[in-house]
Amino acid sequence: MSGGDPGRTALVVVDLQNDFCAGPAVLARSGKDPAALERAVVGCVRAVALARERGVEVVFVRFAGDPEHQGPSWRSRDRALGKRPKCLEGSWGARFHAVVPAPDERVFTKRACFDAFLSDGFEAYLGARGVSHLVLAGLYADVCVDSTARTAFQKGFHVTVLTDCTTALHLPYDSLLRFMRVVYGARTTTTDDPRAWTAPVDRPEEETCAPSPDRTRAARPD
Repeated sequence: MSGGDPGRTALVVVDLQNDFCAGPAVLARSGKDPAALERAVVGCVRAVALARERGVEVVFVRFAGDPEHQGPSWRSRDRALGKRPKCLEGSWGARFHAVVPAPDERVFTKRACFDAFLSDGFEAYLGARGVSHLVLAGLYADVCVDSTARTAFQKGFHVTVLTDCTTALHLPYDSLLRFMRVVYGARTTTTDDPRAWTAPVDRPEEETCAPSPDRTRAARPD
């Protein structure tokens, strides 16, 4: 368990489900490099195994896209773009892909939404467990992973994104990772980096309230 911080860190596995990971339609959506999706799935499996070995809490988040969960704007978008609902409750598409939660690991459901913090009980559970650092893996980096990272940052959580455990669907991946670093202060690194499993140490207020001009310019979003 060396290198981890089990009391403050949780691995959050986002939407690793069949409808996002398997089948011809998924490969068509994954763009010019479908191998990137396969690598992300393999990375997630490794990350879960490593977290369990280190005693780091693993939390699974799943998507349920049933029409009854969709709001008017969601339904309107799907009609306009010809999208079909994904991950219907009880379907093969909604099942976890490649790795499944252990009996003692919590699962939270996002009902036709992107952000894990909109799942019932998600934030309260993290707070009760004393978690302050979220390690994010899963799909997709520019949709549900990004939505979760954005809210996590705004709520005061430290964020790490495992770059070998996710991939982008719509946006250039490297640009997206840079955006997360600049805007959310996210640590973007791989599963094998020991720092990924360690909660950052909060600096004293006097060290962070007056950054140098050069650092201020570097931190300004594009």
